[in-house]
Amino acid sequence: MEFLNEERKAGHRAVRIIHGQGFGSAGRKPVLKEKVPVWLAQRKEVLAFVQAPPYDGGAGAVYVLLAP
Repeated sequence: MEFLNEERKAGHRAVRIIHGQGFGSAGRKPVLKEKVPVWLAQRKEVLAFVQAPPYDGGAGAVYVLLAP
């Protein structure tokens, strides 16, 4: 959440969060991939988020639109 706050203070309206696909996790279960959307949905400064396209991380990254 500190990252989002810093990016907003810098005037950025959109960011990409790379959380990985979870292949290095125990049992190859994606931990961050499942938690990041839950965390983002709880933040009032996050207007929207969506999975990044393949050329920008695909299932291992999300684009986040931040409130001004």
